[in-house]
Amino acid sequence: MKPHKVTAAAAAAAFVLSLAAAGCGSEDAADTSSGDEKITIGIKFDQPGVGLKTPDGKYTGFDVDVATYVAKELGHEPGDIEWKEAKSADRETLLQRGDVDFIAASYSITPEREQKVDFAGPYLLAHQDVLIRADDNTIKKPADLNNKKLCSVTGSTSAQNVKDEIAPKAQLQEYGGYSECLTGLENKVIDALTTDDSILAGYAAQSEFKGKFKLGGFKLSNENYGIGVQKGSELKAQINTALEKMVEDGSWDAAVEKNFGPANYKNEPAPKIGTIVD
Repeated sequence: MKPHKVTAAAAAAAFVLSLAAAGCGSEDAADTSSGDEKITIGIKFDQPGVGLKTPDGKYTGFDVDVATYVAKELGHEPGDIEWKEAKSADRETLLQRGDVDFIAASYSITPEREQKVDFAGPYLLAHQDVLIRADDNTIKKPADLNNKKLCSVTGSTSAQNVKDEIAPKAQLQEYGGYSECLTGLENKVIDALTTDDSILAGYAAQSEFKGKFKLGGFKLSNENYGIGVQKGSELKAQINTALEKMVEDGSWDAAVEKNFGPANYKNEPAPKIGTIVD
């Protein structure tokens, strides 16, 4: 068989095809790069004022604003964020499995949790309190929680703290979410809902619950909210830098006022990064 001679026309056609192929390859690479810009963040979906997924599919709350700011500093626009529900009992598992990049979900820093995950922050100092019905005058001090039906959510330390240290005769009721506790409180199935005052204030401020509930005003514990990351993750240092900037440029104060101001929540000043208040 004789060697095949490539004509000028054929060479030109081959050159055009090679350019087209190169163009397709560049587009594919861009698509891959775009995918790398996504970030998955765990938040609560049922905590008004802190982390809430609204009926129209939007996300609001202080944790959402903090997480969005941090993501921006890490190079991600709001549209790059995939929000994932992080229930109290699931947070460590979500991080350990790599299902989320970080978690900002009213996540109190504790020695037990630090054995499993790392924390950036803290970025908010809250206090454990109780929410009771507005017409209930039987709970005026922490000890009055004895023999009362006390609700919190599975995986949270709040109710157990009360039983262990304040009211050993309290009857613990653990539900799957705070909204379920709130329904039980409204229907008088339970007597008090306990968790952080920031979360309780968010619920009490909702228009549908106006005048139905009140905060006990008990500072039962200090809750240092941190942003959870995988053990050994480089994100911890980067997130700490972002949180410091958020405080310095006034964005932190603005987020507090936006989310807690309507409930007249008396927040503590922004905590110093790395300083845990016992």
